[in-house]
Amino acid sequence: MYTTHLHLMLTHFPIMGILIGIGILIYGMSIKNDSIKKVALTLFIISGIFTIPIYFTGEWSKLIIEKVPGISNDFIKSHETMAIKTTFLTNILLILSIINLIAIKKQYVYTKQLLLVTLLFSMLTFGYFTKAANFGGEIRHSEIIEHHSS
Repeated sequence: MYTTHLHLMLTHFPIMGILIGIGILIYGMSIKNDSIKKVALTLFIISGIFTIPIYFTGEWSKLIIEKVPGISNDFIKSHETMAIKTTFLTNILLILSIINLIAIKKQYVYTKQLLLVTLLFSMLTFGYFTKAANFGGEIRHSEIIEHHSS
């Protein structure tokens, strides 16, 4: 169960990293402080990097958890499908954040618009992350099971 435990621990960082990053980016944009914006963008990049070990520990955990009696394969599949989408979105956020850091450094004209797009995309990504986490929780926590049609 080591990989399963590691998977559960690792998934918390990007969820919180993106959420905190959203708040920091909003603050940095509102006071027009590039250093604060860079902190938020760095959190998004680190969150994207975390999806690599999360993905692999998730795959390994799936092999273990599928053998546990009473575990629904439908819940595993729902979580896996949403997690793949979330990983894709988080890596787009990572790329957007790198582009933003370059735009801030080079003082490009479109930096403000690019930051706004990144902020909105980070909110979308956070929504997907929370849904993937909820589906993951449904695998072992019957008290949080919702009826969903994904």
